[in-house]
Amino acid sequence: MENYDAGSNPGLIAALVAAMLIPMIIVYVITVAGMWKVFEKAGKPGWAAIIPIYNYIVMLEIVGKPIWWIFLILVPCTSLIFTIWTINLLSKSFGNSEGFTVGLVILPFIFFPILGFGSSKYLGPSAKEARAFNAGGFQDPFSNNPPPPPQV
Repeated sequence: MENYDAGSNPGLIAALVAAMLIPMIIVYVITVAGMWKVFEKAGKPGWAAIIPIYNYIVMLEIVGKPIWWIFLILVPCTSLIFTIWTINLLSKSFGNSEGFTVGLVILPFIFFPILGFGSSKYLGPSAKEARAFNAGGFQDPFSNNPPPPPQV
Protein backbone atom coordinates (compact mmCIF):
# COMPACT_ATOMS: atom_id res chain seq x y z
CA MET A 1 0.00 0.00 0.00
CA GLU A 2 1.15 3.45 -0.78
CA ASN A 3 1.03 6.22 1.76
CA TYR A 4 -0.96 9.21 0.61
CA ASP A 5 0.50 12.61 1.35
CA ALA A 6 -2.18 15.30 1.47
CA GLY A 7 0.39 17.98 0.76
CA SER A 8 1.50 16.32 -2.46
CA ASN A 9 -1.07 18.18 -4.54
CA PRO A 10 -1.18 21.82 -3.43
CA GLY A 11 -3.01 22.86 -6.59
CA LEU A 12 -6.04 20.80 -5.58
CA ILE A 13 -6.13 22.36 -2.13
CA ALA A 14 -5.80 25.86 -3.60
CA ALA A 15 -8.63 25.13 -6.05
CA LEU A 16 -10.90 23.95 -3.23
CA VAL A 17 -10.12 27.03 -1.12
CA ALA A 18 -10.75 29.30 -4.12
CA ALA A 19 -14.00 27.46 -4.88
CA MET A 20 -15.23 28.33 -1.38
CA LEU A 21 -13.65 31.76 -1.02
CA ILE A 22 -14.80 33.35 -4.28
CA PRO A 23 -18.56 32.81 -3.67
CA MET A 24 -18.16 34.10 -0.10
CA ILE A 25 -16.50 37.28 -1.38
CA ILE A 26 -19.25 37.75 -3.98
CA VAL A 27 -21.96 37.38 -1.31
CA TYR A 28 -20.10 39.83 0.96
CA VAL A 29 -19.76 42.43 -1.82
CA ILE A 30 -23.47 42.17 -2.69
CA THR A 31 -24.48 42.55 0.97
CA VAL A 32 -22.17 45.53 1.53
CA ALA A 33 -23.45 47.21 -1.66
CA GLY A 34 -27.02 46.84 -0.37
CA MET A 35 -26.10 48.15 3.08
CA TRP A 36 -24.23 51.05 1.45
CA LYS A 37 -27.40 52.14 -0.36
CA VAL A 38 -29.52 51.63 2.79
CA PHE A 39 -27.19 53.90 4.74
CA GLU A 40 -27.26 56.54 1.99
CA LYS A 41 -31.08 56.45 1.89
CA ALA A 42 -31.09 57.12 5.63
CA GLY A 43 -28.74 60.09 5.23
CA LYS A 44 -25.67 58.36 6.65
CA PRO A 45 -22.33 57.79 4.90
CA GLY A 46 -22.43 54.73 2.67
CA TRP A 47 -18.79 53.83 3.32
CA ALA A 48 -19.81 52.97 6.90
CA ALA A 49 -21.13 49.64 5.59
CA ILE A 50 -17.56 48.48 4.98
CA ILE A 51 -16.27 48.99 8.54
CA PRO A 52 -17.28 46.00 10.71
CA ILE A 53 -18.34 47.45 14.09
CA TYR A 54 -19.01 50.98 12.89
CA ASN A 55 -21.72 49.71 10.53
CA TYR A 56 -23.73 48.52 13.55
CA ILE A 57 -23.21 51.89 15.25
CA VAL A 58 -24.59 53.64 12.15
CA MET A 59 -27.46 51.14 12.01
CA LEU A 60 -28.28 51.97 15.65
CA GLU A 61 -28.33 55.67 14.75
CA ILE A 62 -30.67 54.96 11.82
CA VAL A 63 -33.17 53.06 13.98
CA GLY A 64 -32.93 55.52 16.87
CA LYS A 65 -31.45 53.29 19.52
CA PRO A 66 -28.70 54.46 21.89
CA ILE A 67 -25.10 53.85 20.88
CA TRP A 68 -24.38 51.80 24.03
CA TRP A 69 -26.45 49.03 22.43
CA ILE A 70 -23.28 48.18 20.49
CA PHE A 71 -22.04 46.48 23.65
CA LEU A 72 -25.20 44.35 23.75
CA ILE A 73 -24.62 43.42 20.12
CA LEU A 74 -21.00 42.44 20.81
CA VAL A 75 -21.65 40.37 23.98
CA PRO A 76 -22.02 36.72 22.95
CA CYS A 77 -25.15 35.87 24.98
CA THR A 78 -27.15 38.90 23.88
CA SER A 79 -25.80 39.49 20.39
CA LEU A 80 -28.31 37.35 18.51
CA ILE A 81 -31.32 38.93 20.21
CA PHE A 82 -30.21 42.54 19.89
CA THR A 83 -28.91 42.12 16.34
CA ILE A 84 -32.25 40.72 15.19
CA TRP A 85 -34.06 43.45 17.14
CA THR A 86 -31.95 46.14 15.43
CA ILE A 87 -32.53 44.61 12.00
CA ASN A 88 -36.27 44.51 12.72
CA LEU A 89 -36.22 48.21 13.62
CA LEU A 90 -34.23 48.91 10.44
CA SER A 91 -36.88 47.12 8.41
CA LYS A 92 -39.65 49.11 10.10
CA SER A 93 -37.72 52.38 9.57
CA PHE A 94 -38.16 51.76 5.85
CA GLY A 95 -41.84 50.82 6.17
CA ASN A 96 -41.43 47.06 5.86
CA SER A 97 -42.96 44.31 7.99
CA GLU A 98 -41.59 41.52 10.15
CA GLY A 99 -41.57 39.22 7.12
CA PHE A 100 -38.97 41.46 5.52
CA THR A 101 -37.00 41.29 8.78
CA VAL A 102 -36.92 37.51 8.49
CA GLY A 103 -35.55 37.91 4.99
CA LEU A 104 -32.88 40.37 6.18
CA VAL A 105 -31.79 37.93 8.89
CA ILE A 106 -31.79 34.72 6.83
CA LEU A 107 -30.84 36.04 3.36
CA PRO A 108 -29.13 39.42 3.84
CA PHE A 109 -27.38 39.20 0.46
CA ILE A 110 -30.81 39.29 -1.20
CA PHE A 111 -32.84 41.55 1.10
CA PHE A 112 -30.29 44.31 1.80
CA PRO A 113 -29.99 45.06 -1.95
CA ILE A 114 -33.80 44.98 -2.21
CA LEU A 115 -34.01 47.47 0.66
CA GLY A 116 -31.19 49.63 -0.67
CA PHE A 117 -31.87 49.64 -4.40
CA GLY A 118 -35.64 49.18 -4.21
CA SER A 119 -38.42 51.72 -3.81
CA SER A 120 -38.45 51.74 0.01
CA LYS A 121 -38.09 55.20 1.54
CA TYR A 122 -36.54 55.99 4.88
CA LEU A 123 -39.41 57.08 7.11
CA GLY A 124 -37.33 57.93 10.15
CA PRO A 125 -36.29 56.05 13.23
CA SER A 126 -38.81 53.47 14.27
CA ALA A 127 -37.61 53.17 17.85
CA LYS A 128 -39.99 54.38 20.53
CA GLU A 129 -37.45 56.78 22.07
CA ALA A 130 -36.81 58.48 18.73
CA ARG A 131 -40.43 59.37 18.11
CA ALA A 132 -41.60 59.99 21.66
CA PHE A 133 -41.81 63.71 20.84
CA ASN A 134 -44.65 62.98 18.43
CA ALA A 135 -46.75 61.04 20.99
CA GLY A 136 -47.17 57.99 18.79
CA GLY A 137 -48.23 59.63 15.52
CA PHE A 138 -45.29 59.46 13.13
CA GLN A 139 -44.98 62.24 10.56
CA ASP A 140 -43.36 61.24 7.27
CA PRO A 141 -40.31 63.53 6.88
CA PHE A 142 -40.65 63.45 3.09
CA SER A 143 -44.24 64.66 2.90
CA ASN A 144 -45.11 68.29 2.29
CA ASN A 145 -48.11 68.17 4.60
CA PRO A 146 -47.80 70.18 7.81
CA PRO A 147 -47.86 68.18 11.04
CA PRO A 148 -51.26 67.80 12.68
CA PRO A 149 -52.11 70.22 15.49
CA PRO A 150 -51.45 68.91 18.99
CA GLN A 151 -54.42 67.26 20.65
CA VAL A 152 -55.49 68.76 23.94
